[in-house]
Amino acid sequence: MENDHLQNYLSDWLVKYELVHRSLGFDSRGIETLQIKVEDWDSIAVILYVYEEVCIKVFVPRKNPRIPSVFWIWRSADFQERESYDMLGISYENHPRLKRILMPESWIGWPLRKDYITPNFYEIQDAR
Repeated sequence: MENDHLQNYLSDWLVKYELVHRSLGFDSRGIETLQIKVEDWDSIAVILYVYEEVCIKVFVPRKNPRIPSVFWIWRSADFQERESYDMLGISYENHPRLKRILMPESWIGWPLRKDYITPNFYEIQDAR
């Protein structure tokens, strides 16, 4: 019951400040997923710093996907932002050290994108 009140409070706050959002429903734990615009992410991230659990989805264009970094709000976002950069090619503006962490720096492409073409070769190191 308390969670429902908090979810409504967040939605009401977003409406009050004209931050366009759309509910994408609730997961099995009752956590609501909200879709927001990229340009509203900074404002909403600051609000969510003190808010209860909620899932946010920000859709970015396939060509030049960019979103503001929330590293300055949540230091723990460092790994998640670097991982999604490495695997999906999403650039996080103002991230202090955005670089690949799973793939070699020389890797070309973004392996988890639907349009990714797997290279026909793999470099195996230290396979002795």
